[in-house]
Order: sequence, then C-alpha cells, then structure tokens
Amino acid sequence: MLTKRLKADKEGIEQAAKILKKGGIVAIPTETVYGLAASAYDENAVKKVFSAKGRPQDNPLIVHIADIDSLNTIAKDIPDSAYKAAKRFWPGPFTMILKRTEKIPASVSAGLDTVAVRMPSDETAREIIKLSVPLAAPSANTSGKPSPTKAQYVIDDLDGKIDAVVISGVCEVGVESTVITLVTNPPRLLRPGAVTAEELREVFPDIVVDGAVLAEPKKGEKVFSPGMKYKHYAPKTETYLVEGNSEQFVQFVNSKENAAAVCFDDEEGKITLPKLCYGTAVDEATLAHSVFSVLRKADDLGVESIFVHAPSKSGVGLAVYNRLIRAAAFRVIKL
Repeated sequence: MLTKRLKADKEGIEQAAKILKKGGIVAIPTETVYGLAASAYDENAVKKVFSAKGRPQDNPLIVHIADIDSLNTIAKDIPDSAYKAAKRFWPGPFTMILKRTEKIPASVSAGLDTVAVRMPSDETAREIIKLSVPLAAPSANTSGKPSPTKAQYVIDDLDGKIDAVVISGVCEVGVESTVITLVTNPPRLLRPGAVTAEELREVFPDIVVDGAVLAEPKKGEKVFSPGMKYKHYAPKTETYLVEGNSEQFVQFVNSKENAAAVCFDDEEGKITLPKLCYGTAVDEATLAHSVFSVLRKADDLGVESIFVHAPSKSGVGLAVYNRLIRAAAFRVIKL
C-alpha cells in the first residue's frame, strides 16, 4: 500500500477526512505528537490502527473530538467536574476517562466500559475531525518506539502500512496528553503531560497520582490508560535513566565506554562521550519538546548504552520522567 503524503492545507485536510470517513487510517499532527487516526465508530478501521502499529489489543486508544457537543455521543454519566475541566483545559493536551456509550466499539477501549476523550488544540487536527468523525488515535509510531513529533518519523515507522500522513511542522508539546480518570473516587492521574498535576489540583483538589506513573506495573495488570505499559517509548539501544546532580552525571558518563549521553544543554561542553542535548533542567517544557526526537537520534550513534540525565519530577518534568523511565525499562541509576 502506498502511503499518500498530504499537505496540511485545505485540500490535504479534505482528502484526509475523506479517507477517514471511508474507513482508512491517516497519521495527523496534533500539538502533542503525531496520531494514527481512524473513525472511532468503525471497528474495522480501529483494527487497522492496531495492526499497522503492532499495538497490543489490551492498550486503550484515545478518542479525539473537535467540539464539546461531541462529548455526549462518546461518553455518558458525565460528572459536572468533567465540564469544568473541559472549560479549563480544552482544547489542549488533556484527556479524561469517562463511561463510554455503546457508539464506541469495545476495541477502542481495550474491552473496558470506559473511554478516553480529548480535544486537541492543533487546528489541522480539529479541522480533520470536523470534516469526518471523532477519531481514535494513538501515537503514529511502531508500538514501543519513541512517539513521533514530526512527519518524517511517522514515515520512517509506518510508510506503506497506512493510507496517508498529513505533513505539518514539529509538534509543539512533544509528549502525549495528560490522562486522568473520572470513573474513580477520587480522580486519578494516570499519565502526566503538559497539563501538570499542580494545575489539575486547581480543578480536582483531591486528585491522586497513580502509582504506575513512576513505578513498574505488575505483571499481567490491566492498564486503564495508554502509556502505562511496562516498556514504551524505547530506542533499540539499551537505555538507562540516571538521577543525580550535574557534576555527578558528567563524572559518571565520562567514565563509560561505547556509550552515549543524553544531557542538559549546559552539560554538553563537559561530556567527552558522544552526546545529545534535550533542553534545560530549569525549563522542563524544553525537555518535553525534544525528548522523543533525541531518543530516536540516539539510536544512530552506534553505541551499546545510552545514559539519560533524569529531569525533576515536578511540573512538566513528571511527564518527561514518566516517559524516560519506560524508555529505560525501569533501569534507574541513582548517583
């Protein structure tokens, strides 16, 4: 199958919507990462997404909508707090898990009676949804690899396996959306993102951070959100997350052989190994924007091991740490 390259203009958006309405699958840009979209109402189209990605069937998808009115067709028994959160965080990188309606096939939610919903802020994504239907869309990469933040990474992974890709710029946020569940009491943060735990507490004072955010899930445990699996976002090269201050990290990596470092910008000149910088420690948004791109590039360095300097676990740093601990298969070195 030849994957069409579509521009993010009126004609390209209309072509993408047409493909989606006919049951095809299209990679589309969002503000977080590129998503591999299919009609959320079409079980056969959703199966194509799982097949193209090699994604496990027990990993739920997120349904993307373009307006708040669509929420009632996707979810039911919606609490007032959901509308309050939608008013605060939508459109944007924020996903809520609610009870699903029968209109959403069970396969979208990995057999659960819930559905994850979000409204992206990316205008191209929202226009495609408006012209087609609500879209079930995980990240547009081979399952387990770093999520794609630009169209070329989608093409690298999925060329020939999907109907089309809408080519736009680099995704602004760089990590997937924050996911919370509102079917538990109290609400739970299942996957951190650009909407931080601190911001969520302004709407949900009693929200708790799920243990799986920073810990390895139990073997065979059912996951309730995308991104909770054991190993995820991972380069092919064996990766380790390293906790410690700058001086400790530099000294540690410089003692290694046949290895590479993923470091903060101000550490670059001090490291003798091959290295890639992914932003500044004091501005976690820069780390989020670059982390997946850097993990992909690290594989091209031809080393045996990659050592990544861990960010803080506050603000957006929690989201970056969450992705990195999975990329490293929970191998953490504490200096």
